[in-house]
Amino acid sequence: MDSITHIVLGAAIGEAFAGKKLGKRAMFLGAVAQSLPDIDFVAGAWNGTAENLLAHRGFTHSFLFILLMAPVLGLVAERWHRPHNISLLKWSLFFGVNALIHVLIDGMNSYGTGWFEPFSHARISYNWIFVADPFFSVWLAIGFIMLLVLRKKSPRRIFWVRFGILLSSIYLLYCVSNKWQTDRAARHSLAVAGIHYSKYFTTPTALNNWLWYIVAASDSGYYIGYRSVFDKKKEIDFHFYPRNEKWLEPVKDEEDLQRLLRFAQGYYTVEKEGEDLVFNDLRFGQVNGWDDLKAPFVFHYYLGKEGSNDLVIQKGRFSGLNARVLGSLIRRIKGE
Repeated sequence: MDSITHIVLGAAIGEAFAGKKLGKRAMFLGAVAQSLPDIDFVAGAWNGTAENLLAHRGFTHSFLFILLMAPVLGLVAERWHRPHNISLLKWSLFFGVNALIHVLIDGMNSYGTGWFEPFSHARISYNWIFVADPFFSVWLAIGFIMLLVLRKKSPRRIFWVRFGILLSSIYLLYCVSNKWQTDRAARHSLAVAGIHYSKYFTTPTALNNWLWYIVAASDSGYYIGYRSVFDKKKEIDFHFYPRNEKWLEPVKDEEDLQRLLRFAQGYYTVEKEGEDLVFNDLRFGQVNGWDDLKAPFVFHYYLGKEGSNDLVIQKGRFSGLNARVLGSLIRRIKGE
């Protein structure tokens, strides 16, 4: 999830853990603990773009990292916050549970999270929610603001902790229901269309959980479609995108390409843009593919042009984002 969501969630957990004993310092500690796995961003200072894609949500998002760091941070907190009656075990559990919640939530979107690093490079992603979903985060943010405003001993503080965590949890269950319905509709539509596929995935489009993006892999490419939970039509329309893997032959031995192939988890296409080869990771969707079948993919990487690939995902995510695109997104969500 996005950093703001981790901060406000961690603050709520910190308040629940030790708000009465530590005051608002507990919120600060919770926000730090919840954000800890994202320390991997510092690797971007010396890694190339392709390397950084794998470093992010890698070892610092693993269960081993949590097991190693929780007691260390627990010891630091136990020594720093004295006098208190919080044991080293409770401190360690506080940091460990916060970090565990972080990596579990990050597994809910399409980037993929390295839970089992360094023993396995498998990336876990179950695609329940978009990486930044305001309808998930807003309840936690409201609770966070109220906790900042209220006095340390106010009896209303526990209400706002419960408010944020409960409503965001209810919304998350709603997202799981949407995911289940979309998967069922995708399998039905692929069968009706006679499309043979080896694997598929569904994931929400940007900033919502109502319009879903579906990709089914075949031998030579991918069938891509969109479905709103408000669609009246049962069948999903799919459009075919060739993989064009033969175009990778001249650069097949380059390290950046090997990293990209590992990162894409088998969902990619290759395009030519003039003399340049463009590698698209399909898991992140298209900028406005529900409206334009030829819309660029959010993740696009220029092979052989390292300088053109800074902030590759963010660059694609916001390219072409304007009032017209947002309007078309809202209309498509409504089933139009």
